[in-house]
Amino acid sequence: MMNMTDMVKHLLIINIIFFVGSFLIPNSAELLALHYFESDKFRLWQPITHMFMHGGLMHIFFNMFALVSFGSALEQMWGGKKFLFFYLSCGIGSMLLHSGVNYYLFHHTLDLLIENGINQTEIFQVLNEGKYNTQWLEFISQSTMDNMASAFLTPAVGASGAIYGLLVAFAFMFPNAELALMFIPVPIKAKYFVPVILSIDLFLGLKGDSLFGSGGTGVAHFAHLGGALCGFLMMWYWKKNQFNNNRWD
Repeated sequence: MMNMTDMVKHLLIINIIFFVGSFLIPNSAELLALHYFESDKFRLWQPITHMFMHGGLMHIFFNMFALVSFGSALEQMWGGKKFLFFYLSCGIGSMLLHSGVNYYLFHHTLDLLIENGINQTEIFQVLNEGKYNTQWLEFISQSTMDNMASAFLTPAVGASGAIYGLLVAFAFMFPNAELALMFIPVPIKAKYFVPVILSIDLFLGLKGDSLFGSGGTGVAHFAHLGGALCGFLMMWYWKKNQFNNNRWD
């Protein structure tokens, strides 16, 4: 692993501070995690702050390991300002796709309930209390109800979307670099590894009773894909305009 670069080091420290602070400061996780934007718990700062929150020790460990491993190489090529812009943009792209999928899941079920005479205000009121009405199951399936409740009630945390953007950028910049990862016994070239990881996320994201089911994994797969898509589009644009060799410092 190469020496850690300055911006990567700053991001690492901020993530650790947020992680420790989430255990020390009451209600900080609820305030800083990303809630569904139609929920009463949504706040304007959450699209940014959720990127620095993590759900557990292994969650932050793997994200920060990837940040240091791949981010340092990219920052050396780009410089700190361009790297930070890319990182935050991928995190926001991740949030947008994740929120868009949740919007589809929620409103697909909301429309079904309204068509069956359930009052919209009542639906929002019950969900904002962190519950759902079992009588709604007369009109929709349990899996559809679970998708709606998960979309509305489950907050998103983590730098994974931004990290997936870094993975895509690394594969662009160093396609033949061999990645020797902890859970894979043989090195794999980045240009093969990244598409495989994204394909797995897409499969798991689509798995389930509905088009955008969670697949029962408890992982925001479309957040990963959103970060990767944003990273791909930015790298494609920069390469097309030969902008990827310019430093912003």
